[in-house]
Amino acid sequence: MPNTYSIVLHPSEDIISKIKMMKETLSEKIGWFNSKNSLAHITIGEFTATDIQLENIKKQLAKIGDSIQPLKVVLDHFGSYPNGAFFIAPNPNSKEELIPIMKRFHQEIRFPIVHKSTDPHLSIARKLSAENLDMAFRMFPNIELEYRCEDVVLRRFDAAVKQFKIIAHFPFKGNIKQEFIQTSLF
Repeated sequence: MPNTYSIVLHPSEDIISKIKMMKETLSEKIGWFNSKNSLAHITIGEFTATDIQLENIKKQLAKIGDSIQPLKVVLDHFGSYPNGAFFIAPNPNSKEELIPIMKRFHQEIRFPIVHKSTDPHLSIARKLSAENLDMAFRMFPNIELEYRCEDVVLRRFDAAVKQFKIIAHFPFKGNIKQEFIQTSLF
């Protein structure tokens, strides 16, 4: 039977801890909200796969990660979407570096990704009312977080706890892709 998986970029443990505290502070003010218990992450995509299919996908993730250079990510402002999502967004330089990485995973994984995220962001809350969004912006006017993004993370959805659980990390090694070039001796 297929399971649901997500491919994400996780910030540092320090940032995960800070985001968890922010979510707790927000929930004390507005009550429970979607994504309250989710670990901080930047979503690349979601898919469903059987255990057999997953083994092939893991190989693809490792291969892609092997050629990606680790990078510094700066998250420096809050934003929202019309659907009530409240998030922290990367600065322009980080966004410019993250988008091609996300697209690489979308394009090079030879398996249908059901949900593709094309706008890098770190969700704090989802499906907030306009009033609660306004409250979130007032509670958190400024942010400046920085971390070194060194891997991509594969997570499996656990229906019992209704959260994704980490099952594997694939490091960014920065190895240059070797292209086959045919040359002539004469």
